[in-house]
Amino acid sequence: MNEELLRSLTPSVLGILVRRGADFAAAEDAVQDALVKAVRVWPDDPPRDPKGWLVTAAWRQFLDAARADTARRRREDLVEEEPAPGPAADVDDTLRLYFLCAHPSLTPSSAVALTLRAVGGLTTRQIAEAYLVPEATMAQRISRAKRTVSKVRFDRPGDVATVLRVLYLVFNEGYSGDVDLAAEAIRLTRQLAASIDHPEVSGLLALMMIHHARRGARTAPDGSLVPLAEQDRGRWDTTSIAEGIEILRGALARDRLGEFQAQAAIAALHADARTAVETDWVQIVEWYDELTRLTDSPVVRLNRAVAVGEADGPRAGLVALAAVDDSLPRHTAVAAYLHERDGDLATAARLYAEAARKAPNLAERDHLTRQAARLNIRLGGV
Repeated sequence: MNEELLRSLTPSVLGILVRRGADFAAAEDAVQDALVKAVRVWPDDPPRDPKGWLVTAAWRQFLDAARADTARRRREDLVEEEPAPGPAADVDDTLRLYFLCAHPSLTPSSAVALTLRAVGGLTTRQIAEAYLVPEATMAQRISRAKRTVSKVRFDRPGDVATVLRVLYLVFNEGYSGDVDLAAEAIRLTRQLAASIDHPEVSGLLALMMIHHARRGARTAPDGSLVPLAEQDRGRWDTTSIAEGIEILRGALARDRLGEFQAQAAIAALHADARTAVETDWVQIVEWYDELTRLTDSPVVRLNRAVAVGEADGPRAGLVALAAVDDSLPRHTAVAAYLHERDGDLATAARLYAEAARKAPNLAERDHLTRQAARLNIRLGGV
């Protein structure tokens, strides 16, 4: 069974059902039932047209549920006839579905969470980690969003800002390596940039392209993380970096600065440096100041503390870090790095070990554990 194929077809099939008149919650249930049936049937009887098979199976499931529910009988009269078996139209409904999920009846945070779950394919745990909230809290938020959209028709799509937040979170999840969605997020953002004249769309596309261009250098052959300063810059995709920077320049020329343009500018400064030593940290701090003004995000302030430590010295970085909530993920890792830069190896080793215990994934935990071990060896420890 090709699970990757099923995952890739799900958004398009879901979009077709919504376009035919199914409310979102019912369409999602019908598609899930069709996927379950596919897992059971396809190994022994693989279809010649998987998408057409899923559309037909999901549509039949939706109609069966509608007929069994008297509250939905009026909506059943409005939908089109069941499609005949055979090839479905090769139309990508994913981007349209992102806008539909950003419905005005939902708060932005609920719209993002629902879209990541229903369209992006992320688990509730992954979404909760992206939002820095407990999984149970996110599960309740998604359930409330589903109940809300089940009562409305999707005739008023949501705003660009919400869609951009969704695309960025999907990209980051894919970029982390847990779910490979980064390329899909870039593809959809390209579609959006081609259809909407908006500087923040261009800013997000530039940010994605520059980050994605460094993907091959982020891990060693054994799978361990390679920090930015230690990456082999010869492995970066310079063509993608150049395109991303050109897109960013066009967006900045519009003089309508937004958070994605500011983030892209920071990424461009990292990418433009031939070596880590040549990084223009002073400009990066200035861009973090702009980003803080735009978002006042604790994560931005955490990253700014690192930049301040590089531009003005580790003690200045520690002063900046003291103003950031120490319960924030990776706060301890940043503190360890700055203490090491300041020459306090004992404190740094202890903090690296503590950060490893808090790490959100195995690769990061292993990296921080190695950092602690390296300093302990220098201190004459283990």
